[in-house]
Amino acid sequence: MNFAISTADLAPLRRAISEAYRRDESACVQALLDAATLNDDQKAGAQTLARQFVETVRTQGGPSSGVAALMHEFSLSSEEGIALMCVAEALLRIPDRDTADRLIRDKLSAGDWETHLGQSASLFVNAAAWGLLITGKLVTPTRAEGLAAGLTRLLARGGEPLIRRGFDLAMRLLGRQFVLAENIEEALERAGERSERGYRYSFDMLGEAALTAADAERYYDAYEHAIHRVGTHGAGRGVHAAHGVSVKLSALHPRYARAQRERVLLELLPRLLALFELAHHYGIGLSIDAEEADRLELSLELIEAVASAQTLQGFQGVGIVVQAYQKRAPYVIDWLVDLARTRKCRFMLRLVKGAYWDSEIKRGQIDGASGYPVYTRKGHTDVAYLACARKLLEATDVMYPQFATHNAYSVAVIHELAMHAARGPAEFEFQCLHGMGEQLYDAVQAEIGERGACRIYAPVGSHQSLLPYLVRRLLE
Repeated sequence: MNFAISTADLAPLRRAISEAYRRDESACVQALLDAATLNDDQKAGAQTLARQFVETVRTQGGPSSGVAALMHEFSLSSEEGIALMCVAEALLRIPDRDTADRLIRDKLSAGDWETHLGQSASLFVNAAAWGLLITGKLVTPTRAEGLAAGLTRLLARGGEPLIRRGFDLAMRLLGRQFVLAENIEEALERAGERSERGYRYSFDMLGEAALTAADAERYYDAYEHAIHRVGTHGAGRGVHAAHGVSVKLSALHPRYARAQRERVLLELLPRLLALFELAHHYGIGLSIDAEEADRLELSLELIEAVASAQTLQGFQGVGIVVQAYQKRAPYVIDWLVDLARTRKCRFMLRLVKGAYWDSEIKRGQIDGASGYPVYTRKGHTDVAYLACARKLLEATDVMYPQFATHNAYSVAVIHELAMHAARGPAEFEFQCLHGMGEQLYDAVQAEIGERGACRIYAPVGSHQSLLPYLVRRLLE
């Protein structure tokens, strides 16, 4: 099913967005190549700078944490990595222990854990590899001799329940890697050390789409509370220098879908405006996170209403996220630039590559559609990202660009484009995910100083809320 709305009565820029929904991929990329192409000087400068970033990171050593080393060793492309993710994800979903134990036996018995022994300098990884090796022998009949057999007998006393508990602890450890804290107060405290080094934060109150009105009310309260705390903490810094908050529209309404447009505009819009007015009061940024492609046009209606609100006139903290892997991304930016100039406002625009690729492709296959709303090749998304970046850097009068990437070359290219923008050196910031990009951006700051200002997107929430977010981050 095609969720794009009728283009009959739309203004040209909105019509261009709708018409690009499932446009031919080759045609989309061809149209962006010129904007994504660097001249020889820019290319040489970007390559030199990227090399400096990489060498600095390598000089500092390998993965900075045990979890990073673990994910490096057990690649998701390996059978063992897939087994780890299957078990870890499933165990958080399974309510009864017997089913969890059967899953452990099924998934871990065939893991080739021996090949990973001694392959990493990290004691954490080697210990995990030994543990997984022993786990495999626990759940598979074996004639192991000597010490290995003794360890097997010792650990066998715990059996699958021991393994189940171990995986639970492992997921909590992963949670600490990718989630900053369980509540906003703790998050602000933990953010202090990096804040003193020039980092800014955008706090996301961890959670997925609301399924009930009670869910939506709970998420709204969490966002409101976070804005109060972050606003009080960052009073007087200005929307760009202060920490901010990110919100998911699907978390604020249980029926956030195009088919429920009238209800969403009636019920969700007032709540969204109230959150923006609160952020305006404190002078901090509030960003609307991007979601699945079939919700894009509805989100644009809400953004237009927010930009038109009299209570938000002069506020420069309205944040919007655009996903470059959507074929409509360049046209969305064109429309937002026009909207900002018409409404005489300035948006904070976070450009990301996208985090729902697998579900977008699967949904298109289920629909039997002739094309997809997202690019099917990473290289095409990279082209779109650079083309969109150039658009933003040419519109800094109404856009404060925020470039989210963990790729050293992408960072270097953005820097080159920004330094040679048509309006002169552009004001912008980089963004990274908590637990995934800090080493790179430490190197960026060391090499280019204040021009490498970075905001960390930091989820805040409980262990129980971790799973969907964690799986997306690990896939990235």
